[in-house]
Amino acid sequence: MTPRPAGGSTPASPAVPPGQLSLVPDSPLPEPSGEVRATDAQPAAAGPTVRVRMTVAYDGHGFHGFAVQPGDLPTVAGVLSDALQRRLGHPVNLVVAGRTDAGVHARGQVVSFDAAADRFEPAGLQKSVNRALSPKIVVRAVEAAAPDFDARRSARSRTYRYTILNHAFPDPFLAPTAWHVTEPLDVGAMRLACDPLIGEHDFTSFCRVPRRMFVEANMVRRVIDARWVRLDDDIVRFEIRSTAFCHQMVRSLVGFMVAVGAGRRRAGDMADVLRARDRKAAPHLAPAHGLCLWGVGY
Repeated sequence: MTPRPAGGSTPASPAVPPGQLSLVPDSPLPEPSGEVRATDAQPAAAGPTVRVRMTVAYDGHGFHGFAVQPGDLPTVAGVLSDALQRRLGHPVNLVVAGRTDAGVHARGQVVSFDAAADRFEPAGLQKSVNRALSPKIVVRAVEAAAPDFDARRSARSRTYRYTILNHAFPDPFLAPTAWHVTEPLDVGAMRLACDPLIGEHDFTSFCRVPRRMFVEANMVRRVIDARWVRLDDDIVRFEIRSTAFCHQMVRSLVGFMVAVGAGRRRAGDMADVLRARDRKAAPHLAPAHGLCLWGVGY
């Protein structure tokens, strides 16, 4: 791959749609799709650089989400960027495909950044960074990417999975990654509730808008696929693929559909709640630890 000169021109960023969420403190404009730059602006590497694509898995327990937060709160981006800086010898600006909240896991998170060409060797970088990381974060793949590759803007879809243990008693082995629901769930009704989600809709009823949002929120998203699968007698899993997600969207949808499965709501209520465009119409929120960013499509 031909290295790119440091400080060279990069493709113009598309206009930021109104209402998208950003977790970067004092960010001048919200980022599309809720994903954020994981680190504050830092000097680029000196000399020619290579755009790097990295796939990362992590256990969300103990982290205050992916994106860097004010103060010394532990975040996935903070730990990962520190390890990369030690290996590469220069600061890195991480761009992340899917922002994850505190306690949410990832199997196929993707980040992109620029590395000094003379310090970049994919296998060596993966091995050395994994040695520096805790077992809670693992670099699964490293490769050189096209100069204009952007983990967020180049993504065509994101897939999330949410796992539920539906049993009278907890399972200590599933507890870290599955929501324990003791009420018997009608998975058939939950599947019916998925049907209205497919296509482009305003998901205001299922999204959290920060109080500091200073532009009108745009919560229109296009869902490509959404389904419930019973893995065995006790485990059910929700999988959803969309071009983008707004804040807490998947957890809100899961919380609502669990209410459907438990008989507290009707499957037919889903379409009405979508049309309501009112967060109070669907206040149910599933716990973070059952959610996993499964993969990103490009």
